[in-house]
Amino acid sequence: MSRRRSFGPKKKLALLLSAATVAGGGAFVMATTSNASPPAATTKSAADSTVCQGLATALGNNERFIAGQRANPDAQSEARIANREAVIAQIKVQQEASGCTVGESAQGSQPAQPEQPAPSQPAAGGQEGQAGQDGQAGQEGQAGGGAAAGEQVCNGSTVTLSGEAGAPAASSNQFPAGTRLKVTNLDNNKSTTVEVTSVSGSCVLLNNAAFEQVREPGKFLIRRAVIEKVG
Repeated sequence: MSRRRSFGPKKKLALLLSAATVAGGGAFVMATTSNASPPAATTKSAADSTVCQGLATALGNNERFIAGQRANPDAQSEARIANREAVIAQIKVQQEASGCTVGESAQGSQPAQPEQPAPSQPAAGGQEGQAGQDGQAGQEGQAGGGAAAGEQVCNGSTVTLSGEAGAPAASSNQFPAGTRLKVTNLDNNKSTTVEVTSVSGSCVLLNNAAFEQVREPGKFLIRRAVIEKVG
């Protein structure tokens, strides 16, 4: 006949406390593990990625354009600035999606242009005046607007996107609206011919649709480009 083992009240209390301690410890470990923060994602700068550099350049060009409009405002400056601020917001969304530093700006993608002799035709002066009305320097308008059809312009410039939607088009600080430019990406031999429809902070910026026609997959900057004035 087996003898049933029994525990006194003190022994039972000690066993219950021990079990609770073990269970609580396990719960604490599980909670600590589940609440542990995932490792922070590393962000890339313009120096680390050509994608980030292209987006930073596009953002910087738009910021430079806005600064120019605020320094030399005209009747349409407020609308232009509002449009470019919306473009900048979209570029920041693209920076975040690409793992780039959001808000990083890189300006100065347009190298200095050599001085051109003053045009002798009054019509060229009219083009300069138009560029001046858009808040751009007269010398910039002269450097681009005085080029003949079929001539290469903006030598050494990189080309990036403005972030604007719509049909393929370009913006420029050197060519008046209506000018037709052919942009060729030498890295893939793709080209597009677009019409300048607005002003910007560099020689030529392509909107989203135009840039898609010449871009390399995953890149937002064309380092080797040939730009021709065709009309």
